[in-house]
Amino acid sequence: MEELNGSLESQGGRIRFPRPARLLRHADFERVYKQGRRHFSASMTVFYLQRAESELSRSKSPVGPGLRVGFTVGRALGGAVQRNRMKRRLREAVRLTRPVEGLSVDVVINPKKSLLTTDFAIVMNEVSRAFVIMEQKLTAKPESGAAALRKRNSERSAGSSGTPEA
Repeated sequence: MEELNGSLESQGGRIRFPRPARLLRHADFERVYKQGRRHFSASMTVFYLQRAESELSRSKSPVGPGLRVGFTVGRALGGAVQRNRMKRRLREAVRLTRPVEGLSVDVVINPKKSLLTTDFAIVMNEVSRAFVIMEQKLTAKPESGAAALRKRNSERSAGSSGTPEA
């Protein structure tokens, strides 16, 4: 199993995320929330932010390239048992669907209460879809300001019939 994903450690028969693959510092979580993008799904919200190369070298802790994942499960989502179950389900879904180590991205997954009752296959599908969308959006070439403005204006004019709605 370890051959499938070299970023995981085996310790006493348990497979877990190593420290470099986890988002640990409060400042990192805050940075992802404030500066990052969001992806919404039925049972979770995924926040993500691509790390700059300069950030990799000036960080206090040794942060290597690749994906770092953190989970936030607030008290409003239930007692400790339910919150820990949500984190375990998400951690396993991320472990099984972890994308190729190409991008240096910080990811924070914030579950919704429905995660507890959702079938695990659906949770895995949602996590996998979030990683695919993340990769598409972060690897897409940004359009120039003028081209993006023209595209936005043409989409608006095509969407409206020209008559005001009453």
